[in-house]
Amino acid sequence: MAEPTTTTTTTRPIKIIAAADDFGTPLKDALVSHLRSLNFQVQDLGTSSYYSAGADVGRLVSQSLSDTRGLVACGTGAGVSIFANKFPGVFATTCITTSDAINARSINNSNVLAVSGKYTSPETAINILDAWINTPFKSPCPANDNDPWPEQIQSFLDNSLTEMPEIGREDGKTKTPVDNCAVCCLIQNRELNPIDLIPGGSMKIIRESPTSAFVKFKAGSVEPAHHHTFGHDLVVIEGKKSVWNLTKEEKYDLTVGDYLFTPAGDVHRVKYHEDTQFFIKWDGKWDMFFDEDLDAAHKAIDKELSSSYMISSFS
Repeated sequence: MAEPTTTTTTTRPIKIIAAADDFGTPLKDALVSHLRSLNFQVQDLGTSSYYSAGADVGRLVSQSLSDTRGLVACGTGAGVSIFANKFPGVFATTCITTSDAINARSINNSNVLAVSGKYTSPETAINILDAWINTPFKSPCPANDNDPWPEQIQSFLDNSLTEMPEIGREDGKTKTPVDNCAVCCLIQNRELNPIDLIPGGSMKIIRESPTSAFVKFKAGSVEPAHHHTFGHDLVVIEGKKSVWNLTKEEKYDLTVGDYLFTPAGDVHRVKYHEDTQFFIKWDGKWDMFFDEDLDAAHKAIDKELSSSYMISSFS
């Protein structure tokens, strides 16, 4: 994974990346509309799962320049901020009042605002957003009775610009680099178990309900056409794979950082072109219903790849 850029924002942002889960979407949409009325550049990622909304914005802000900030919303505003904060250089803060927003910007140089879709009205949220956008880092704030910061605190805040983004980048005891990817950190020092149904695959369940797992497949492995009773989200951490959604007659070529959602019941076939690792999440108990055997899958994939090669050769 590429080293993220240090994201310290001391002036008004030029671009804001927004996302929400189902509980936060109406409020997020109202705030995006407000931002666009003020001529801000907004990248609206839309509605995704509880985990993905915060993580997607956190990852993009972590990799962006200092003039980019994030906006996330869920039912309480807490969950999305937790997942956004998994990424180095991201300082997400849940704000319920304008004072929260001013304090977060002044003290913590917050670059991701999290809001509550269930407990905050659009009118209040707009005031919170405006305060968060317009408050410079280190400015007087309610936490200091709106007085200027003393010189000692000013020095602490100045140093925080370089010190805070480094938290989590290095193990203080061994001085050896550690993986900054929040998902990869979940699987460190855990043994993956072979997937008996599919040669070349192994999996480790990380948590239950909603269930998430870390999965590895060796290069050349194939998942025969199959379907599940649940839909699942996945993000590729390493490697390269192709997914054929036979129900929708669509093909997806995925590599590092790519995301894919496959709905419940959709029949899909997978080919791993390199050693591949990915994070996957679904609701419900694990199940897998095969619609073809392994030999048939290999033949179908070989035929399609051969056909694609022939077409590209004569193009």
